[in-house]
Formats: sequence, C-alpha cells, structure tokens
Amino acid sequence: MNKQKNTLWDEAVRHLKETLSQEIFDKWIAVIHCRSIKEDKAILVVGNDFYQSWLVENYIPLIKKALSIVSGRTFEIELMVDYNLVSDSPVEFVTKEKPRPFASPKRPKEVKTNLNKNYTFDSFVVGPANQFAHAAALASAQAPSRAYNPLFIYGEVGLGKTHLMQSIGDFILSKKTRKKVCYTTSEAFLNEYIEALQTNSLAKFRKKYRTVDALLIDDIHFLAGKDRLQEEFFHTFNAIFENHKQIVMTSDRPAGELSGLEARLVSRFEYGLVVELESPDMETRVAILRKKCDQLNLSIDPSLLFYIAERISSNIRRLEGALIRVASYISLTGQEMDRAKLEHLLRDTLDQEKKHSVSVDGIQKIVAEHFDIRVSDIVGPRRPKNIAWPRQVAMYLSRTMTNQSFPVIGEAFSRNHATIVHACQAVDKRQMEDLKLRQTISLLRQRIEHQAKKTQNDL
Repeated sequence: MNKQKNTLWDEAVRHLKETLSQEIFDKWIAVIHCRSIKEDKAILVVGNDFYQSWLVENYIPLIKKALSIVSGRTFEIELMVDYNLVSDSPVEFVTKEKPRPFASPKRPKEVKTNLNKNYTFDSFVVGPANQFAHAAALASAQAPSRAYNPLFIYGEVGLGKTHLMQSIGDFILSKKTRKKVCYTTSEAFLNEYIEALQTNSLAKFRKKYRTVDALLIDDIHFLAGKDRLQEEFFHTFNAIFENHKQIVMTSDRPAGELSGLEARLVSRFEYGLVVELESPDMETRVAILRKKCDQLNLSIDPSLLFYIAERISSNIRRLEGALIRVASYISLTGQEMDRAKLEHLLRDTLDQEKKHSVSVDGIQKIVAEHFDIRVSDIVGPRRPKNIAWPRQVAMYLSRTMTNQSFPVIGEAFSRNHATIVHACQAVDKRQMEDLKLRQTISLLRQRIEHQAKKTQNDL
C-alpha cells in the first residue's frame, strides 16, 4: 500500500508539474505531503490553515483530476493540517530537481492598516478609570501575543476603546520590525466577506486577515446574530491565535454578556484578558481637555475648562467635541471666550448631556437594592456597618458619576461636605487593594448607567 501511495502520488505530482507553471507548482503543490492513499481516498497534509483553505478552494479539483489520470480511478481528497510540518521540507518527488525548502507565501511589502495617526499612547490621557486597560494595552503592544492574547476591551461609547486599540497598532509599527498590522471594524469585516463571496475571492479575503501579526477589530458585538460571519471569524481567530499572533477586540459589553454569539466564540474571547474602560472622573476629564488644548494650540481660561469637564461626563468624544466647537468659535470670530458665550455655544451639547445624566437619587436606589437595604437607611442617621459601608459606596459613586459638588451630594445624604470627602477617599483606597470591591463598583456603575439610559428612553 505504501508503494502504491508513493507511486500514485509521485505520478500525480509529475503530471501537475507538467501542467502548471513553475511558480504555481512550487507555491501550492510542492508544499503538500501525501500521508496515505487507500482504496478510493487520498489523505494529504499541509503545514497551516492558509494553505488548506487556498487549496480547497482552488486546486483540489485539479489534484483529483491528476490522480484520476494516472490511476484510472476516482479518489476523494481529505486535506488536513499538521502544524509540525512547518519546519519540514516537502516530500521528495521523483524528479531530477532537488526538493525546494518549505516556505510560507510571501507577504505583501506594504499593507494598509487603517490606523488613525492621532491615536497613540502618547495622546491617550491615563486616569483611574482607564489605568488598568491602558497598562494591559501597552503590555500587549510591547510583547505581542506573549502578554495578553487575545486582549478584549469593553466599555460604553466614546470612552477611548478605539484610541487604545489603535495605539497598540501604532506602537507595534513604530518598532520597524516589518510587522503586519490590520485594523478594521466588524461591520467592515462583514462587508468585505460578502464581497469576497460575490466575487469568488474568499482565499484572498482569508489571506488578508489570517496572515497578520496583529488583528485589531472594533465593535465585535456586531457579529451577534450573523451565523456565517461568526463561522468565518471563528476560523480567522483560530488561525491567528495558533500562529501566535496578537488579537485585540473591542465591544460595548463584556464577552459573557454578548447575546447572539456562539459559546465557542465567547470562550475564545475570554482566553486572554478582559478589561473595562469606565467613564473618566473629573480630574481626568480636565486633563483630557488640557491635552486637547495643547494639540489645538488653544489658550482658554482654566475655569472654563473646569466648567466643561463638570457638565460633560458621559463620554470623551462629546467632551472633545465641545472643546473643538469652542476652538472653532474663537478662531472664526477672534473673540475671547467667557462663561456666558460658552453656555450659549454649548447649549445643545449640555442639554443632551443632561438627558443622559445619572442622578444621585438613582444611585442611592440601585446601591440600596444591591446591598439589600432601604434608601431611607442610606440617607438616615443610623451607622451600623451593614449600612455605613453601602452609604459610603453610594457617596463615592455620586461623586464620580455625577456633576454634583461635594456640598450638593452631602445635602442629598443629609451629611456635611467633609463626610462625603472622607467616604470617597475610603472607597477609593479600599478598591485599590480589593479586587472583589472593584468588581462590585464596576457592576454598580453598569446598572446605574443602564437605568439612567432606560429612564431617558421611557420619557
């Protein structure tokens, strides 16, 4: 049987060599190993998924025809992948030529990355709400596929997920290591996939995405409910991961909360590290505005920056958009900016912000529900531990999730300014040391923001 395998396969290879061009033969046929030929089935092996998918789509009928011609019989072809073949040479053919060493298909010299040149680590403002995500992203950029792979970043719209993801790509490319970085959105991935199906160019599509050194894909939640696209991305993910290349994804929710996704995809998304981007606190928002002023070469009264940061807290995109509007006004009119002009200029943005703002009352209700106590306990005078601690958590969330000052928050809790300051410091310090508390705070933030949006939608 082994003699039959060698004879039939060698003869089929010789026939293909005479039929195909030297370049095609060397690239796609010479890499195939024949593992066995039994009765009406030939088992062939290649060294990676890319070869497998390309051969299945383009050359299997030709190989079947070659085997049929040299044997007078029809064979079914099973094409398998064996990653141990990567360093091997292809089988020796019965020819006078020496076997060519195994080589992966050449990559294009220049690849379009779609990266925004302004999205770098240098331009990303780090604060308590994004410090962990920033550190994870930087580690992934410094050691692609070796630090955290995949890296899954989630958070609400406008908090910097795309900025952080593209910073990874920028950092990798800055090292001049000829790495191939590809950034795309899930929607763009879908559109390219559909086009590839329509034009019979799936192999080209798969080569583009499965041979990268780093795949950065935005809005992965867009895959939900799209079965064929999920199937395609599943194999793309596996090919990249198994080749020890970096994968970074973003989503508006944690992987485990994405409905409409196959369990096998969700499990892969959670292979590496899942990190959250939260809404920036007051100090970080001011720092973001100051950095943006430097980029725009804009001189504006610091008190006005604080005014903007106090009243726009939902997302960074809206915050920066407000400042750009101010810069445009100053540039076009040549006038200085004051509080009255600022309020008038940003009236639409501020009204929109109010619609999605979180209230102290809403925070108190959700915290009370979580800790199984009454709102009256939180705002009342009682001080047992099972009430005092939830009260401090509610105070902390009120300070970090609303635009209210310490005195206003104190009034809402029937406490003075100093009590609110102490509560915020206590919770902040404790959560730095307590992972479980950080998770609780994160969960409460999500519930509070979700309830605020639901309330607005019901209005």
